[in-house]
Amino acid sequence: MKDLVLNRLSGYQRSFSGFTAGQKVVAVLGTGALLLAGVMVFRWVSQPDYAPLFSNLSSSDASAVIDQLDTQGVKYKITNGGDTVMVPKNDVYTTRIKLSGEGLPSGGDGGYSLLDQQDLSTSQFKEQTDFKRAMEGELAKTIEAMDGVQSAVVHLALPAKQVFADKQDPPTASVLVSTRLGSTLSPEQVQSVVHLVAASIDGMDPEKVTVADSTGKLLSTSDSIGGAVASSRDQYVTNFQDEKAAQVQALLDRVLGPGNSTVQVTADLNFDKTTTELRKYTPADPNGLTLSTSKNSEDYTGPAGTAAASGVVGPDGQMGTTTTGGTAGSSYKKASETSDNALNTETQQIESAPGGINSLHIGVALDRTAAANNDPAAIEKMITAALGINTKRGDTVFVQPLPFDRTVEKAAAKDTKTEAAAAAKADRMNMFRNISIAVLVLLGLLAAWIRGRRKAKQRKEATTYVVEQLKNDAARREDRAIENPATALLSLEASEEQNVREELIALVENQPEDVAALLRGWLVER
Repeated sequence: MKDLVLNRLSGYQRSFSGFTAGQKVVAVLGTGALLLAGVMVFRWVSQPDYAPLFSNLSSSDASAVIDQLDTQGVKYKITNGGDTVMVPKNDVYTTRIKLSGEGLPSGGDGGYSLLDQQDLSTSQFKEQTDFKRAMEGELAKTIEAMDGVQSAVVHLALPAKQVFADKQDPPTASVLVSTRLGSTLSPEQVQSVVHLVAASIDGMDPEKVTVADSTGKLLSTSDSIGGAVASSRDQYVTNFQDEKAAQVQALLDRVLGPGNSTVQVTADLNFDKTTTELRKYTPADPNGLTLSTSKNSEDYTGPAGTAAASGVVGPDGQMGTTTTGGTAGSSYKKASETSDNALNTETQQIESAPGGINSLHIGVALDRTAAANNDPAAIEKMITAALGINTKRGDTVFVQPLPFDRTVEKAAAKDTKTEAAAAAKADRMNMFRNISIAVLVLLGLLAAWIRGRRKAKQRKEATTYVVEQLKNDAARREDRAIENPATALLSLEASEEQNVREELIALVENQPEDVAALLRGWLVER
């Protein structure tokens, strides 16, 4: 076996020595490339697939988990800024169960787990402190669950309860938020944090919650609620205008083609919430049936011998009175009549939702060249009908053909053409390179095949020549054997001849080039 290996190596060495300089470079580079590819494939195959073990870990929990993984000898990776630990996919569940048995992750940032440590000997001060810490930890975990928030710290100021409500100080809270790289909190998210904290603490006013980021910027203000409402209104108006502009733009692109028109929409929306109450009375009986009737009549006739007291009412008239007699032939009449008819009452309340349109104004600019064959008045009527423009409400539509500036578009088209040409050139160069590499590889394989055929031919020629020489020698020896009466010596020589023949054949197969060179030397000497 050792001799076979040495013979193989010697054969390879002699073959490599027979290569030209170019063939040697190609052989070395090819062998190196194959070895590198084999190493990369082996590493890729042996590299395990990683999966998250725990995510959103606190610093203390991440440190404890990593220490435990080092103790158990489990491979791991730390990603997502240090709050996610990944382990090989096949070890996720077993590792998670083992760490859970060790109490990891423990939620080291507090939370309601702090209340589990209390017992009957806990003082009132420690109980209140643990409760405050638990609330702070739970609120911090809840805020960290929001998109874009990396970590959060909550501080609560909970005054002691007072007997009288007017003596009670209000609770306050402060929140420090650290966002992820490239993320910022929107006003809506800030308001969510404010109301989340305020709703979690009994008696807390949202205005008593302060939110700041890690750079020290104050995110919440006293008028943040009004600002959030105004921001939502502005966003609603912007979305409404964009929607109407998109409708008009789609219509114009269909008529004039893309890029030949531009649309601007301005909307005046009413965000007032109004309620209108209407009350309508109708007769219950069409025939006018009366439900009830009352009549009063009073009649006084004839002279009266009565006296009537007259004077000033009050303290000034208490000292004396004046008597006046009635006149003869006086008469007094009074009549009153009341009728109640049946009526139906209909009450209707109409509540108008915010967001109604006060007025809508649309401005359209058309490319003069593209709109040469189109009537602007017709386009204006088309837009008016499509959006339901109401001139009585104050809506306006203005369409004007204008020359468009195409400088930017031409520059962009030129850059695009240049980039496309560069990409096509790069693709061609890449194709030529691949073809060249393939041709070189094929040429190398063809050269190796031709060399192998040449060696096989040389081996065959050398073997044939040696066999013929051996046959000639055998014939001569047979002639001499006929002349020699010693048959025993003939048998011995035949045996030796067979051994020599086998050794020569083996020598030709293992070292064809050396045998061929030796034979060529013999022929030259002859």
